[in-house]
Order: sequence, then structure tokens, then C-alpha cells
Amino acid sequence: MKLSPLTLAQYPAPIRLGIFVLALLLVWAPLAVPIYWLVGDRNLVSILTMVLLYGEFLILVQFWGKRVYRQPQVLRSYGLQGTRRNAKELLSGLVLGVAVTLGLFGIEGWLGFLVWERSPVYLPMMVVEGLISALGIGLGEEFLFRGWLLDELQRDYRPRAALWANATLFALLHYIKPLPEIIRTWSGFPGKLLLGLTLVWAKRSSQGRLGLPIGLHAGLVWGYYIINVGQIVKYTGQVPDWVTGIDKNPLAGVVGLVFLSILAFWMNRRSRFLQSVEKF
Repeated sequence: MKLSPLTLAQYPAPIRLGIFVLALLLVWAPLAVPIYWLVGDRNLVSILTMVLLYGEFLILVQFWGKRVYRQPQVLRSYGLQGTRRNAKELLSGLVLGVAVTLGLFGIEGWLGFLVWERSPVYLPMMVVEGLISALGIGLGEEFLFRGWLLDELQRDYRPRAALWANATLFALLHYIKPLPEIIRTWSGFPGKLLLGLTLVWAKRSSQGRLGLPIGLHAGLVWGYYIINVGQIVKYTGQVPDWVTGIDKNPLAGVVGLVFLSILAFWMNRRSRFLQSVEKF
């Protein structure tokens, strides 16, 4: 099997993905290993190595697009478009994500599952920090999963198969952690899977642009950041954890899954409507 940029595009998706990941690790490891040796702070090590990995990923993706697929504007083809429409969709997704999260906790408060408390931290600064962090997570994960990975899957598989493969990989890759931690947090897997499906539908409902899924993902993270880091709710214990969320994770609880299912249904309908319009 001859490995050259001109022939890689003809290989099956699993082989292409494996080659890409291997190439990324071969470039990343020589630079990451010294960081592990020289830096004593484990949190700083994690931040530095992840920033390095993602920076190299961005460079390799563009090389991959130009040499393997002959696409000089590969970032645009993944959905990163610097247009006003994409920006508006990002903003609307951000508002929707925050609204869904705060609405979820609001309903739980109304039902008596939790009580609202005064935050012990300075909220304005925490809200700004949360927004910056959420946008970084939304942009990074959506470009990786709904941009590059989804594109690779859709080159070989039908839309439905690519949808489920993308969502499953998205959920599974959030469990790269020690086995005891995987077992302890495994109840959140269905929520992660459903979120992955929702974000693919969000992209497809936007004609392939990433603004809406980035904003939606960031909004959900931002809303939870405000609630969690701000310490503004306290669970009353009136219902079991599997109702409100095991380990305080809304996606690992019945109420969170209900809210996410409603959001998923809406994005699915939007996606189907767009497909019907394009066919017409």
C-alpha cells in the first residue's frame, strides 16, 4: 500500500483517520515529552501539551486538505466561514444554549429539586471567564468533530451512518481517562451521544456552516459554567441523583436528557426541513 498524499484520498475512512492521527502524534510527541519532563505543575503540563496538540492539528488539517483533497480553502469547506450569517448563527446558538441550560435549572428549582443561593464568587468576572472558556471549547470541539471528522466520515458513508459514527466517537473520546473514572461517570454517555447528534443536526440545518453548532455548544457550556463555578444552586435531595444528574452532571440525569431531547428534536426538524427545501 503506497502512502502518498495523492493516493490517501482513495483509502477507506478508518485508514485515513488512522494515518492522520499517527502523523499528528509523531509531530506532537517530540515536543510534548520535554514539557512533561521539565514542567512540574501537572495542570500547566496539561494546558501546554493540549494547546500544542491543537495548534499542530490546525496546521496538519490545512496541509491535509491541500495535498490530499486538493482543497486550498479546507477550513471554509469544514464550515469555518467568516460571514455575517455565520456570526449571527453563532450568536443565536450561544443564546439558545444558555437559555436551555438556565431553563433546565429553573424548572428543577420550580419543582423543588434545588434552591438558588447567593454566589460566593464575583459573578461578573466569572461570567466573562466562562464565556471565553466556553467559546474556546465550542470552537475547538466543533471544528474537530463537526468539521474535520464529520467531513472525513461523509466522504465514505451515507449521511445517517456518518451522523451516528460522529456522535458515537464524540461521546467515546470524552472518556479517555482512568478506568475507575470512566466507570464512575459512564452514566453521562447517553447525554454525550445525544449532544453529538444534536450538533450534527445543527450544522446540517445551517447548510454546513459551523456557527450554530459552535454557538450552541458554547452556550450549553457557558450556562453550566455559570451555575457550577458560581455555586448558585444547591440540590435539596428530594429526588435521586439520576433525576437531576449523577455527579451534578445535567446530561447524566433524566431532566437534562428531556431538555436535550427537545433541543435535539428541534435541530433534527430544522435539518430535515432544509433537506426538503433543497430537494424541492
